[in-house]
Amino acid sequence: MLYIVPTPIGNLKDFTFRAVEVLQTADVILCEDTRTSSKLLEHYKINKPLSPYHKFNEHKIVAHIVEQMKAGKTFALITDAGTPGISDPAFLLVRESIKENIVVECLPGATAFVPALINSALPANNFVFEGFLPLKKGRQTKLKQLALEQRTIIIYESPMRLIKTLEELALYLGNERQCCVSRELTKMFEENKRGTLKEVADYFVTKTIKGEIVIVIAGSNYS
Repeated sequence: MLYIVPTPIGNLKDFTFRAVEVLQTADVILCEDTRTSSKLLEHYKINKPLSPYHKFNEHKIVAHIVEQMKAGKTFALITDAGTPGISDPAFLLVRESIKENIVVECLPGATAFVPALINSALPANNFVFEGFLPLKKGRQTKLKQLALEQRTIIIYESPMRLIKTLEELALYLGNERQCCVSRELTKMFEENKRGTLKEVADYFVTKTIKGEIVIVIAGSNYS
């Protein structure tokens, strides 16, 4: 069978007892980066074979993994941080496993956008998760769509692109649109900066930006 196992987004204590048990019993652990995952597994004294599974090789190896599961092996899929499938590989493997009647079980656990959404103090009863915005093709179209979106909007971004993205959001959605940028969630230097898109962009221009970024933006009808 296949287990989808969320991993901590920062603080190693945010790992469930069940997740540890599953990884201890799996035959193989699929991971995005063996170096990153090894640190977590060593912390919890999990000693299992690791195999790379990421966006650059998933199409090449998915059939082989499915065949091994059909032969009786149990695989667990983890990523560098958070829940596999949320802006990380998982969909293809889950889909192909289901096609072959392999049991798939996804454990509950950490994912960055939920604490960021709650910390934003923006409406959380109705929201849309957009993941990473297109880098080039389709970016302008997406920004125009988001300008009309009435639900709270959640976006992932890298530190190096944060300023540009905030400035583009301010251009298309308006300088005064409320937002919150969360970074280093669950870590010692966690920060949640709230304000208008312009205020938050101006704030981060003066800062050294590190860590994974979640941007939460008010919908078009928020007041």
